[in-house]
Amino acid sequence: MQTIDIFGDNYAGCTAHERKASRCVILDGDRVLLVHETVNDLWMLPGGGFEGDETPEACCVREAAEETGLTVAPERCFLLLNEHYEDWRYVSYYFLCRCTGQTARCLTAREASAGLTPEWVSIADALAIFAQHETLTAADEERRGIYQREHTALAQVILNS
Repeated sequence: MQTIDIFGDNYAGCTAHERKASRCVILDGDRVLLVHETVNDLWMLPGGGFEGDETPEACCVREAAEETGLTVAPERCFLLLNEHYEDWRYVSYYFLCRCTGQTARCLTAREASAGLTPEWVSIADALAIFAQHETLTAADEERRGIYQREHTALAQVILNS
């Protein structure tokens, strides 16, 4: 597993807080499953924060089911990505996953109000969406960071395929 650190322009130089999450890369041929917040046109790989004493693998399985309605089997954790913004470190475990079935989606109120929808996108189109991080400004730091994170992860999948 590779470890990559990303430092935002607003990084304070130290870490006082940490949030851990797992993210899923679910492939189907030359397509990848993304989640799309249709209200604000934000794209991401499925995933989210740990709950309680959850393992990275368990978080990956739960988040995939909640956000996409798919049950998955994490095959391998291929990337540990640390993002440093202000005095926070955001730790994301990226898993290459195999789809094993379907289940009911269970969105949070925030996800539902954002219109979170799973969508299959070509890998090339997903990379193009996430490459927008290079042109976003500090005024949209959250989107820039999300897109840089997801672009980095997808590029790793392609490099290691």
